[in-house]
Amino acid sequence: MLRRLYDWVMSLAATRHAETALGAVAFVESSVFPIPPDALIIPMVIAERRKWIRIALISTIGSVLGAFLGYAIGALFFDAVGQPILSFYGKAEAFQKLAARYNAWGGWAVLVAALTPFPYKVITIFSGVTGLNLLVFTLVSIVGRGARFFLVAFLLNRYGPPIRGFIEKNLGLLFTLFMILLIGGFVVIRYLM
Repeated sequence: MLRRLYDWVMSLAATRHAETALGAVAFVESSVFPIPPDALIIPMVIAERRKWIRIALISTIGSVLGAFLGYAIGALFFDAVGQPILSFYGKAEAFQKLAARYNAWGGWAVLVAALTPFPYKVITIFSGVTGLNLLVFTLVSIVGRGARFFLVAFLLNRYGPPIRGFIEKNLGLLFTLFMILLIGGFVVIRYLM
């Protein structure tokens, strides 16, 4: 199923709506979607290398706007869903301590998730849950996501198809690492409480 989803996202790059699709994928990936915008960035930059800056900019803007959706999910649904669960298990106070620690260092967590394969959506939602300062969240998201997408687009512009082959050849491994990081993130959160 992952391969079919990846292939479908890749096929969007060949349409006249590729830039719109890229913005949409970057938007939803920041809060709920499992396939990163790189799946579109790769074929789009390889097809039109001179547009690498535009493609990276669309990805960055879409991703940062999507990060606000992730933040809103955490902020709006935590009280209705998360808080009662924490209270039931007697973890409400422990969560408040974790939230305070996270908010002291959360900008760094957002930056790491924005730059690395760590699931950015986990951090955007968690930032909303804990009420991380929105200005810090925004600035760090812009810097982190921008650095990541501009670096990927630059490398594709410079080195081209061999990088695409590496990603496609190792998709299963990359997805497995993604899932390990996703689950590991929840385990870390669980044991910090």
